[in-house]
Amino acid sequence: MAVTGTGDPTPDSFGTVGVLGAGVIGLGVAADLALHGFRVNLVDHDPAQCESAPARLAEAVRFAPMLRPGFPASAEGATAAVRIGTDPAALTECTLIVENVTERLDVKEDVYRLLDTVVTDTAVIAVNTSSIPVARLAAHLTRPERVIGVHFMNPPHLTSAVEVMRPDRTSDETLARVGELATLLRKKTIVVGDFPGFVSNRISHLFFNEAARVVEEHGVAPETVDRIFRDCFGHRMGPLQTADLIGLDTVVHTLDHLREATGDPRFDSSALLRDMVRRRQLGRKTDQGFYTYQPHPPGEVPS
Repeated sequence: MAVTGTGDPTPDSFGTVGVLGAGVIGLGVAADLALHGFRVNLVDHDPAQCESAPARLAEAVRFAPMLRPGFPASAEGATAAVRIGTDPAALTECTLIVENVTERLDVKEDVYRLLDTVVTDTAVIAVNTSSIPVARLAAHLTRPERVIGVHFMNPPHLTSAVEVMRPDRTSDETLARVGELATLLRKKTIVVGDFPGFVSNRISHLFFNEAARVVEEHGVAPETVDRIFRDCFGHRMGPLQTADLIGLDTVVHTLDHLREATGDPRFDSSALLRDMVRRRQLGRKTDQGFYTYQPHPPGEVPS
């Protein structure tokens, strides 16, 4: 089911959009918004993330038009449209906030308690989560009807759809506002229910986990596993390439949450995945995962 908004929205009609979390996915969301003409306040509690964010953002918006033509903003305009800082008070002026903090329930719950003291009563909060039910986070807010899940795939500015997770208490107005945002970002919206892992990660993380087990238990090379899915099934990327792009730590966090939430042993992470995370071989972001990577611009898609 697609989401449609009302009226004739423009980026200016959103005022300023907040992005909470300046890691890989948060930086990508900020780049996507800025390239489409939005003003963005990017907030992260970590000064080091904020310090590196301008250079990472500049690289992302510089390369994005080559990979997906048609952005309304120039690279220079997009970079200038993003304000970066550590103070969550910058979210007070935002009409919509996209939350992208690490995929840990305890961390996210603390963030939502903080957001309830910072954002206005009318602001929409879009939860960019891989597996945590949105209603569980919305319960920490005075206005849970303003909370909805919007799952941006990585890298956000190069993808053409988002998975939208709507809890029972989310209002029609909130759903419509997210539909307007997606339209301006040139994305389709696919609405699903609010359950652990939703559709995309409930299925994809089993896919990643089994691919890792094939490598671990049968000695199949990662290149061979991925080639099967690219050449035989027409996938753009194989499962282990995709896991490297997402981040193997995020994959393990998501599997752990799905195991806890469902009680299903299928979600027990493979020993290989856990060992790689312990050794900080997290994929693209550390230049070592199932593959070894050369340092690359954040906006670049692995070949």
